[in-house]
Amino acid sequence: MDNSMEMRRAREDHIVSLREKICYGLGDSACNVVYGLCSTLLTFFYTDYVGISAAVVGIIFLITRVFDGVSDIIMGFITDRTKSKYGKARPWILWMAVPYAVTFVALFFVPANASVMVQAIYIFVTYNLVNTVVYTALNLPYSTMASLITRDQKSRTSTQAIRIFCGPMGKMVVTVSTLPLVKALGNTQKSWIIVSVIFAVIALVLLLVCFFNIEERVVIEAAQNKKVSVGENLKALFSNQYWAICLGLWGVMVMMSTVSGTITTYYCKYMLGNEALYSPIYAAELIAQSIVVLIVPHFVTRFGKRNLTLAGIVLVIVAQFVWITNPLSVTVAMTSAVLRGIGVAPLWACVFPMIADSAEFGQWKTHVRQDGMIFSAASVGSKLGGGLASAGIGLLMNSVGYNGLAATQTPEAMSMIRSICMYAPIGFSVIIVVLCLLYKLDKLYPQVIADLKERDAQGIL
Repeated sequence: MDNSMEMRRAREDHIVSLREKICYGLGDSACNVVYGLCSTLLTFFYTDYVGISAAVVGIIFLITRVFDGVSDIIMGFITDRTKSKYGKARPWILWMAVPYAVTFVALFFVPANASVMVQAIYIFVTYNLVNTVVYTALNLPYSTMASLITRDQKSRTSTQAIRIFCGPMGKMVVTVSTLPLVKALGNTQKSWIIVSVIFAVIALVLLLVCFFNIEERVVIEAAQNKKVSVGENLKALFSNQYWAICLGLWGVMVMMSTVSGTITTYYCKYMLGNEALYSPIYAAELIAQSIVVLIVPHFVTRFGKRNLTLAGIVLVIVAQFVWITNPLSVTVAMTSAVLRGIGVAPLWACVFPMIADSAEFGQWKTHVRQDGMIFSAASVGSKLGGGLASAGIGLLMNSVGYNGLAATQTPEAMSMIRSICMYAPIGFSVIIVVLCLLYKLDKLYPQVIADLKERDAQGIL
């Protein structure tokens, strides 16, 4: 093996420094400013501050997710074909930083005195601009970096663990501080706009810190020289069973997170009698999740990503049954939130390394390297999952007569809020268990990497 090959191997197997891991993770903190608000409090803003019906909001979110899924696939192709001095994924973090901040703020400028139709059109356009265009062009290349920073599995897992620690921190800042800040600033639509500007500036700074302190190292020369048609790409993608499983895991994980984050706001307001309780309850879950996420990588080598995820999801089911025993107790709600945070942590810590591993598996199986395509297509599951969850909540709430501007809600609406909050996470958890049982790449991965390195030395995919 010549010196250039040895140097490239050493570069690809680079042990990522703690500084770079943190800076990469801060990018996810920035991404979670939008994701956190869109998946939790944005529905509440539209229904209880703007006065849009939950059904209209749900339908808009669902239609948007369909467009969003298509844009993910397109962005995957674009990422894999991008060539710049910064690489193929990293430059998009820089290019999308300012548009991301500006379009995020635009979400809250809904015309207050306009007709329902005008408001719905405004929400549809701005929500699509943020999610379908800008967020996709930012977050997909950012996620693709998971397989491009390093090929070392342990370093890759710990890098993603810090990312998943930092990501919920961004989400927690938004979900925990938004309502108190809004109330402190007058509790009006203008208050939401001011808060969004603050968050947008923070997100912009974090994205720039991320861009200037991370690096792409995995460069597959054979893949750069091989032209692959759209048809070949899709054939390779759909023959990769572990990509399909990761798509399902990411999608269901986002559905569960979206449902829990959204319905808990209503649950605190109407069942526990104080919407301000949402902040400490949600913070308890995210803090527990974030702490455990940092611990998970130390056990991956011994137990495997799948087994850790399985054990965690069983704990999520237990946490929900704990809450069901006393649904009106704030103490029990907090306890359940902490247990649920611990339980979902392994899935959040492992799902992105699992997707990166599936990219290696796909190259091994099909001789087609498609990092951007793998992550973009897997994210379709998360986008559709989030959209279906938001739409489902909106339609279910509307079906029982929920009115965000009413002083009190119907008994049917109260019952619906309780049922979604208590039982939906259990249903999602069962699906995740099934998908985990089908995932068997952990044992095969060492052989996959050994074979790929041998092929690489021969100049073939």
